[in-house]
Parts: sequence; C-alpha cells; structure tokens
Amino acid sequence: MNTGRSESGKAAAMVPDRAEADGAQGEQALGSRAPEFVKARRMLHLSWQVGVFVVGLAVVVAGIIMLPLPGPGWVVIFAGMAIWATEFVWAQLVLRWTKRKVTEAAQRALDPRVRRRNIALTSVGLVIIAAIAGFYLWKFGLVMPWEIEDQ
Repeated sequence: MNTGRSESGKAAAMVPDRAEADGAQGEQALGSRAPEFVKARRMLHLSWQVGVFVVGLAVVVAGIIMLPLPGPGWVVIFAGMAIWATEFVWAQLVLRWTKRKVTEAAQRALDPRVRRRNIALTSVGLVIIAAIAGFYLWKFGLVMPWEIEDQ
C-alpha cells in the first residue's frame, strides 16, 4: 500500500524533533554550537571555548560598567550571556531561566488586578512626592542657582 511517502520520508517521520527529544517546548538542545570541524579537534575546540568565554566576558563587563553609566547595561549583560550560551551549558540554563522569569513577569504585569494595583501605588507615590516637594518649596522657597549671592 503506497501512501505517497518515500522510505526516507517514513524514516524522517519516525524521528522526533530535537525539541521533542529534549522534552523542551521549542528550545534547542543544550551543549556546544561550535562547527563540527571545530568540535572534531580537541585543541581547536578548547581554543574556541576560550575565545567565546573571553568575548562573552568582555561584553558582560561592558554591561556591568553601563549599569551606573548611561547605556543599556542589562541588555548588554544579557547579550554577553547569549554569547556564552552558544558554548556553555551553564549559560544556556541561566538564559532559559531568565527568559522564563521575564515571560512570567510580563504575563503578571498584564493581569488587570496587578495593573490596577500598580496604578494605585504609583498614584499614591506621586501624591506623597508632590506633598514633600510642596512642603519643601513652602518652607525654603525656590532660588535659582544664578540668583544665589556670595556670602
């Protein structure tokens, strides 16, 4: 009985997807993503891993420096983690965990009850800040720096 599928098509249909084999939902397998010719040679693969680590480290350090300075610090740190994740399982696991937590937080933030609570807390905070600023201006006034006399 011919179902219109070739023998190779039957074999391909029997082999589960890589994501299904891992038990993951659309996630790639853990491990090195180095080219095969690099993985085949131990010293070349070790050199590749050192290079990936050094580049990832430089990007992560740049992101850490950008945290107190102007710049997209967290984005750069996660980019460095993504570079590490191309080669190291621990970085892949950290990146998966981070993606899962960010997705969960985004879903919680879209919950109408959480949004109402956040709006209410923000409003209360703004009222408190406005009251403190008003009290300060009432008590001390507003003097522009160029109007300050030398004493």
